Amino acid sequence: MALPSNQFLLPDLLATCSLDGGVNPYYEKGAAESRAWINSYNIFTDRKRAFFVLGSNELLVSRVYNYADSEHFRTCCDFVSRLTTVVKNSFLTPTLNRKVNLLFVFDEISDEQTGKDALSTGNTFLNAMRYSDWDDRSLFSQMTKELVSLLLIESYSPKDNRFRARLVRLGPKATTRFLENWETYCTSVITEAELREQGKILEVEAFVELRRENSADIYSYDMEQSKGISGNNIITVLMKNRHLELQEASDYVGAHCKELMDLFISTQAHLPSWGASIDAEVARYIYGLGCWIKGNLE
Repeated sequence: MALPSNQFLLPDLLATCSLDGGVNPYYEKGAAESRAWINSYNIFTDRKRAFFVLGSNELLVSRVYNYADSEHFRTCCDFVSRLTTVVKNSFLTPTLNRKVNLLFVFDEISDEQTGKDALSTGNTFLNAMRYSDWDDRSLFSQMTKELVSLLLIESYSPKDNRFRARLVRLGPKATTRFLENWETYCTSVITEAELREQGKILEVEAFVELRRENSADIYSYDMEQSKGISGNNIITVLMKNRHLELQEASDYVGAHCKELMDLFISTQAHLPSWGASIDAEVARYIYGLGCWIKGNLE
């Protein structure tokens, strides 16, 4: 039976992923401790606290970091939970109060901004990241500066329950890479806002290149189209550039994802050797990539 024109079947991406997955063995204990920690700040109304719980941030962390030990798992939970907050004051306008995750908050804010406004928000983000003495007194600036201070903390004590003291300090190379990636992410989100303002839909290749720097999800298409911001979703891009119907575009994404998954697995099985030490690090890195792929789908 054919579906109505306003309905379509999503591809089962999980079925195409043969990577190993799992839940971190410290999930229940670490999640409970982290949730109690974030609730101790009393930043949630009852309604928002319910949204926070339903968001299952700790479950995501337990799947994408299923290999982490107890302390590192708790730290990852705190990182996600600490950045998932209810903003009591607006970032830009009264309509922007919402539950936010700083990892994605710029993307969320820019969904309702012009290219010019997104550029201004991006500059706030980057300046707060780069310069310790910079502060425009906006909540967005305060949250970003807090993030930097958390990541660059030098002292650590397992007995100190403060996230600032519990987070293991990043090394100089990782810190540099982290900040460079933040800048690339900001640039891509600003570009997305400009495209939306212009009503422009990219070609497929350009879309893929842009979305590598932030995020894209076929499962978000329905929500995005209902809000009128689906121009930067792969479904819309395929429908316009490949002249596909809605279901055809969804099927295309499913088939392409399977091809990419097969390529990932076959390439992993035929990696060259750089010596035992480097091989072990490469294997660890690739395993981490696989955990994110599998965990996010689960």
